[in-house]
Amino acid sequence: MGSPGVGKTTVLLKTVDALKARGFSVGGMVSREVRSCETRVGFEVTDLCTGKTGWLAHINQKYGPKVGKYRVNLGDLDSVGVEAVQKANEECDIVAVDEVGPMELFSEKFRIEVKNAVEGRKPVISTVHWKAEDRLLKMMKARQDADTFMVSWESRENLPATIAGKAYECLTATRLERETK
Repeated sequence: MGSPGVGKTTVLLKTVDALKARGFSVGGMVSREVRSCETRVGFEVTDLCTGKTGWLAHINQKYGPKVGKYRVNLGDLDSVGVEAVQKANEECDIVAVDEVGPMELFSEKFRIEVKNAVEGRKPVISTVHWKAEDRLLKMMKARQDADTFMVSWESRENLPATIAGKAYECLTATRLERETK
């Protein structure tokens, strides 16, 4: 969690890189702002495994739920973001979701796939919009096996190693559990 612009996505991407460097497969989705002439015009959603991209939201989007000056593109969110989370949950060691926020929460498919991932046996690394309130977020935060980190200007440099370490511990414990069965 953290305020807008503090580096939540950067922390997530550095964590993904650290886990990949340890030999783990990480999939899921990432959202990035898109600027034109130094003005934010929208947000892009990208599949971490395939690189496939689509528009999460845009100021010129004609249809879809409205969040501020943007309209959410539910079609691209579902066909890129949701499919990326689903595929990661099925095929990867770790699931990454950037972000669970007001725009993404308009998609029922997104809610279902994130819930499936969180309730599954794989570590899930996600960023959360700092003001978002939702039953899915409450469920995620209330889990006994969940750790929440606040991204700040001071903490953002050390967080990727901390989060990657937690995911590594979780994966190691899961592998040991499987081997002893």
